[in-house]
Amino acid sequence: MDSKAQTGVRGENIATDYLRQEGYMICARNWRQGRYEIDIVAQRMGITHIVEVKTRRAGSLLQPEQTISPTKIAALHKAAAAYIAQNRIIGEIEFDLVAIDIFPDQSVDIRFIPNIAEMSW
Repeated sequence: MDSKAQTGVRGENIATDYLRQEGYMICARNWRQGRYEIDIVAQRMGITHIVEVKTRRAGSLLQPEQTISPTKIAALHKAAAAYIAQNRIIGEIEFDLVAIDIFPDQSVDIRFIPNIAEMSW
């Protein structure tokens, strides 16, 4: 059985591949500044997407979507503000979620949920 960290890395790889197949350009993965982190930064059609990836083994008590808390949204906003300032991003920003369930046979269910949060500034 994979460790929690291995499951997370696998999920981020799956999410990156999924986003590329959907026409997104990946700008950054696992971007960090201090205690803030962004799983994936991508662009498509002039919009910068701040993408949170949540991966769970099938059968977990909570679905990946249910693990996004107000505290997590606040941390995403702070991380996004730092990324935008550091990279001088201009234009529309969208916060999205890629939720992934991994089944015992190693098949996956991927759900892309756009606009999980609004910009708060």
